[in-house]
Amino acid sequence: ILVLEVTHTFNSRESDWGFTSFMPLIDLYDPSKGYIVNDQCIIEAEVAVRKIVDYWNYDSKKETGYVGLKNQGATCYAVYHMPTVDTPSGSIPLALQSLFYRLQHGDNSISTKELTKSFGWDSYESFMQHDVQELNRVLCEKLEDKMKGTIVEGTIQKLFEGHHMNYIECIGVDYKSTRKESFYDLALDVKGCSDVYASFDKYVAVEMLDGDNKYQSEKYGLQDAKKGMLFIDFPPVLQLQLKRFEYDHARDIMVKINDRYEFPLQLDLDRDDGKYLSPEADRSVRNLYTLHSVLVHSGGVSGGHYYAFIRPTLSNQWYKFDDERVTKEDLKRALEEQYGGEEELPHTNPGLNMNPLKFTKYSNAYMLVYIRESDKEKIVCDLEETDINEDLKTRLRKEDEDKENKKKEKAEAHMFTTFKVARDHDLAAQIGRDLFFDLVDYEKIHPIRVLKDMPFNQVKEEFSKEFGIPVHSQRFWWWSKRQNNTYRPTRPLTQQEESYTVGQLKDAAIRMNSSELRLYLEVVQENHLTLASRTKDDILLFFKLYDPEKEELRYVGNLLLKASSKPSDIVPKLNEIAGFQHDEDIELYEEIKFEPNIMCEPVDCDVSFSLNQIADGDILCYQKRCSLDQHRHPNVSSFFEYVHNRQVVHFRLLEKPKQDDFSLELSKRSTYDDVVEKVAQHLGMDDPSKLRLTQHIPHLQQPKHQYIKYRSIDHLSDMLLLRNPNQMSDILYYEILDIPLPELQGLITLRVAFHQATPNEVLFHIIRLPKGSTYSDLIDDLKSKVQLSRSDAE
Repeated sequence: ILVLEVTHTFNSRESDWGFTSFMPLIDLYDPSKGYIVNDQCIIEAEVAVRKIVDYWNYDSKKETGYVGLKNQGATCYAVYHMPTVDTPSGSIPLALQSLFYRLQHGDNSISTKELTKSFGWDSYESFMQHDVQELNRVLCEKLEDKMKGTIVEGTIQKLFEGHHMNYIECIGVDYKSTRKESFYDLALDVKGCSDVYASFDKYVAVEMLDGDNKYQSEKYGLQDAKKGMLFIDFPPVLQLQLKRFEYDHARDIMVKINDRYEFPLQLDLDRDDGKYLSPEADRSVRNLYTLHSVLVHSGGVSGGHYYAFIRPTLSNQWYKFDDERVTKEDLKRALEEQYGGEEELPHTNPGLNMNPLKFTKYSNAYMLVYIRESDKEKIVCDLEETDINEDLKTRLRKEDEDKENKKKEKAEAHMFTTFKVARDHDLAAQIGRDLFFDLVDYEKIHPIRVLKDMPFNQVKEEFSKEFGIPVHSQRFWWWSKRQNNTYRPTRPLTQQEESYTVGQLKDAAIRMNSSELRLYLEVVQENHLTLASRTKDDILLFFKLYDPEKEELRYVGNLLLKASSKPSDIVPKLNEIAGFQHDEDIELYEEIKFEPNIMCEPVDCDVSFSLNQIADGDILCYQKRCSLDQHRHPNVSSFFEYVHNRQVVHFRLLEKPKQDDFSLELSKRSTYDDVVEKVAQHLGMDDPSKLRLTQHIPHLQQPKHQYIKYRSIDHLSDMLLLRNPNQMSDILYYEILDIPLPELQGLITLRVAFHQATPNEVLFHIIRLPKGSTYSDLIDDLKSKVQLSRSDAE
């Protein structure tokens, strides 16, 4: 009979379970084993039905008083008293303050997303296995840095910092070398050690330096010596990391050490007359420690799971903190069951001569935290509400309110929709600053969130209250994409459409191939009591004003005009808008498109708008008439070309590829000669052909291996173009050569090591030869550069 005990609890959510190891068939069919009798194998399953804790509905706060991890009081106090100005995801202290506050006052498990973000771990790294010692050290270093200059400066050192002394002492002469070092945690060997005391014995074991391994002293030369380490002092909170992982040289892999390793409830580091202490240690300090927490690693090298056994107040009651679940545990579960090693399954049939079945325990202690008995009153202390800064409490409460509001918004999201409305205010704010082409960037327009079933006429009422625009002065236009990839107002909403709900209008926008509802609000012009009624002959045009002297472009408004009228009819009005003289001679241009090339054509002012093929939503740019040689960009078309092609390029010296040297504003259409000439001018060089440029690899943040050959690339845009045609770099590297690049490209450069007659004397020479040269040419050139021992030497 073979009996296997199962600890798995079956329930409605965990109904599937099985063994990970199986009996070999050869054992099953072995007659001596007795598993098969009369060609039958009987398998029995004993099932115990009992009432258990339903962990799916388990309330940790109600059952234990804790959620998440219980912090140590003194550490928590220090964190609460650090000044913070950042967001939680950008500041470790604030993330910890937020976490501790919620652990103390929350009823549910707390997310650690903000804390891991503050470490610089992105969403991908959060799913990667991070070593707990690594996390602990990152945390201590960051906190220590943030505490500088505050009332809690030095708290981390006071709690966790100890010191040991490394020494080498000569045996035959009076010489001893010592070096003091600090530590925040100690890494103890597990392999070959039965318990913590054995690890400490190994830690301070003396190594003899003799034979071929003698010590080289500065004063006495090679000497037999003793090498070792002793502790000067231990910290109030002693963190012991157990070296469960090590490199197996024979198998060339990392392995986990699952050997049995015991640790005491009380740790006496003064034992055997203080054998772990150095002569200079303060013997008046009693180094007796009590176990506070046990961190367990369950799993193997490739991954696993951490959980902890903690007694927050050092009472006899232990708690297991396993992610969001906190349960009460006894001493045996927290200590003995975490020693590791092997577990034996007893046989129910002692008559069979079978070796006991042994199973390796893959869950075992990985880190131990001890607190010194004489310091426990200061460390395990209560944190009063008054210890928490009021500003911090207000800040965190507001964060909670914001999260609740977002949660509510998400739950009600199906009832709401959003849309965007652009006004002349938005056009004026963007054009000439963030935007030159088209009218508005809707990505920068704040979305309006309303109930889907809100009538659009009610939206107009809200706009009237918000912006002081009478309802009868509002006319909304559909905004859509044209065939030439520009975005313009196309037509006003009909009376029927204005009677729709916002949800219905959004559905209509989607049917018109728009991902969101985008509208433009036309407002009645000044001196009008209501919006002018619109006829089929009416067109809405938008106007931009260009100043060639200042090279500035700005939005100046819109006009509702007759398509049958001429541009010359509105010249006085445009002059008035621009602040020009009434009879100023101006030029008009139609902005048609800007991708892939600029199209901005002059408008014939003496024919109608309709004959100029100008319709609703079109953009007219105008300016004072000027001669072509009067300004750098004398008209709107040339200005648009400049804006469309301008490119700021950051130049880096090839020898210093990580830092920008200077930046130049160039045109993407600049030729190779234009680019090197501009760079040469900036560097004060007379000969641009002595410059050599190299392209940039963005994802590696380094230059390409191959430089740009002389005039091999036509334009700057091609120099900056990446493999993805839609992406461009803005970095180029440069070198200053001693000869022109075309000449250098016709030569081959060799680095020759010349060994002199004197041993170990080597001289290096850089030799340039035409690419068709022979070895004889190389030797002849080398002879002219080196000094031979005699004239006939070869």
